[in-house]
Amino acid sequence: FIHQNNEKKKGLRPQRTFDSEEDEVLYQNYKEKALHNDSDEDAESREPKPDDRIVVQYKPIRTSWSQLSVVKKTPACQNLTPEERKRQEAIFEVISSEHSYLHSLEILVRMFKNSTELSDTMTKTESHHLFSNIADVCEASKKFFSDLEDRHQQNVLIDDISDIVAKHAKSNFDPYVTYCSNEVYQQRTLQRLVTRNPSFKEVLTRIESNPDCRNLPMISFLILPMQRVTRLPLLMDTICQKTPKDSAHYETCKKALQSVSKLVRQCNEGARRMERTEMMYTINSQLEFKIKPFPLVSSSRWMVKRGELTAFVEENGIFLKRTSRQQVYFFLFNDVLIVTRKKSEDSYTVIDYALRDQIWVGHCQAEDLNLSPVRTTAGMLTSRQSMASHLFRLKFRSNHSGEKVPMILGAELLNERARWISALGQSGSDKKNADRTNVMQVVDDGWYEGERLRDGERGWFLAECAQRITCQATIEKNMQRMDRLQGLETNV
Repeated sequence: FIHQNNEKKKGLRPQRTFDSEEDEVLYQNYKEKALHNDSDEDAESREPKPDDRIVVQYKPIRTSWSQLSVVKKTPACQNLTPEERKRQEAIFEVISSEHSYLHSLEILVRMFKNSTELSDTMTKTESHHLFSNIADVCEASKKFFSDLEDRHQQNVLIDDISDIVAKHAKSNFDPYVTYCSNEVYQQRTLQRLVTRNPSFKEVLTRIESNPDCRNLPMISFLILPMQRVTRLPLLMDTICQKTPKDSAHYETCKKALQSVSKLVRQCNEGARRMERTEMMYTINSQLEFKIKPFPLVSSSRWMVKRGELTAFVEENGIFLKRTSRQQVYFFLFNDVLIVTRKKSEDSYTVIDYALRDQIWVGHCQAEDLNLSPVRTTAGMLTSRQSMASHLFRLKFRSNHSGEKVPMILGAELLNERARWISALGQSGSDKKNADRTNVMQVVDDGWYEGERLRDGERGWFLAECAQRITCQATIEKNMQRMDRLQGLETNV
């Protein structure tokens, strides 16, 4: 069957590198070697030697540039410097991975989106939320791969593909922004259909078991565009690394990197905007204002952090100063902090709020509470020892009614206090002025705060998941890569 297909193709045109795709690896199982391989060894020398006694049913997962028969037969390819060979591998990686990705997209469209049996189990709206404009994304990938493959066929030693990447990022990849923006609806719709629609689940399971799908779930196909668009800048950055800085190709490659970086940012912003808007409507419906209402829903507002804290309320009597505590629930947005009391899982009473520029946050010691040794009244602390919370201070310079409000707050865990202090005290200027060569915030119980390069999102992770870099040369190299991957789209 494979030979017949190949013969048909040979009759139409000369054999091309990517003509045979019957056993092409799906993108879910594809590993971009160029992102991880920094060795001078040829990929060929690292491939395991076949055992003649074993019957090999499938080809290796994929072929590297050095393993192509045309490369082996071309004398010019054998005399390359190690760095130029790596550059050719990185260029070929973009083409090879796009082919694998396109193959997976076509399976998604053919097996799932175009399945009348599956579409009969859901409404047209659900189908649109599930598959969005995946057909347009697939078409964009076809055009991109076609241009890349044509360039590859012109010369086994590819001069450059940066112009192709930049052109498609600017004029052909708009469908990615639309698709990624739909992610929040896609995930929710699939979850609802699988849990509440038995007929949908039954048909879906049957399609997923088809050999063409390689036993992979539909969700692994649906998230491919998001995965692909975020890998493109990393692949282009790898080509940048392997390109001499004094060559004309370097500047062209940097511009292509800028274009795909801008695309990723647009995709992330689209997805984030849809998710944030929907979240704002949900939260707004859960809040009950006992004070002057605040118009919460806005396209420029988003959630930064939410959660329950202990508020220590100081009450001045005639003979003593006592401190009681109350549970409060914070909704911290990018421009406002709303303080509530939780009534139920989806109902909150607003008791105060303040704009972010009217907030000050700082550390606090337990001694600052000036507690009485023993209190028996319900809701009050019985002793200093019973206070397990980790404290910090929060001040409203001006709250909803223009008053100054000092607070002492407690978190259950040390890392949770660090997260609140970081979130409440963060501002754009703080991030820009920081010395990025030594950027690390860590709390004593082993949590680090980090920033994701591809989209600037900040978050916390366990120290055991990271290894500190001490080599200054490596740090400088990583900082250069950070500069290339972050903020470059502003000049596009």
